[in-house]
Amino acid sequence: MATVNKDYSVEEKLVSVLRLQKMDSRLDEIQVLKGELPMEVKDLEDEIEGLNTRLAHVEDEIRGIQDFITNKKNQIKESEALIKKYEKQQDNVKNNREFEAITKELEMQSLEIKLAEKHIRDANDEVKDKSRTLESAKRTIGEKEANLKHKKGELEKIIGETEKEEKAFYKQSEEARAKVEPRLLAAYEKIRKNYRNGLAVATVVRDSCGGCFNAIPPQRQAEIRQRKKIIICEHCGRVLVDNDLEATVTI
Repeated sequence: MATVNKDYSVEEKLVSVLRLQKMDSRLDEIQVLKGELPMEVKDLEDEIEGLNTRLAHVEDEIRGIQDFITNKKNQIKESEALIKKYEKQQDNVKNNREFEAITKELEMQSLEIKLAEKHIRDANDEVKDKSRTLESAKRTIGEKEANLKHKKGELEKIIGETEKEEKAFYKQSEEARAKVEPRLLAAYEKIRKNYRNGLAVATVVRDSCGGCFNAIPPQRQAEIRQRKKIIICEHCGRVLVDNDLEATVTI
């Protein structure tokens, strides 16, 4: 912030802060024109990013289940090969003990095949469930991306229409801000933050504060018109200026 070296009259101080208010109010109007679009665009981008992360996670899970199914199928092939091997051995057994041992191995491998087949069925059911989740997530992403594209288009249109004006007012606002007496500027910034409409300098309208609409006594109005000291609204704390001064300050 530039340092104000010279002593300004009260009227000059009021003019500088009123001009700054008009600049900032115009910038506020541009932000209102954009509305909630910047936040909505950001929220949609975050949602889509989260959904894509979830999508990738589900795809990884499906790949993991498919690998599990492949392993179980390989186990079935191995068990089938062992069954064929044991069946041949069974034809050449020398005693009942060997026959019973081979029979137990055949039963074991048959059970391994049945168990693997059950695991495969369960895994295929899980793949179907996750595939449905995947398709649902893809549809949701598609819908949100279409909505994002629409909102970005709206925002870009508004930015395109206001960007030049906004940049000009930002520059003028900074120049005006540098000309406001430091203590008055600090008070102005504090008041602006207190009110949603950002109005820190109010004009007297119909004998009332143009900010909070509370009545201003005639004697107080006379002091405001004299511009001999900075008058603050006793109800809302805004800096008060008269109509004639307001009319002379243009941007």
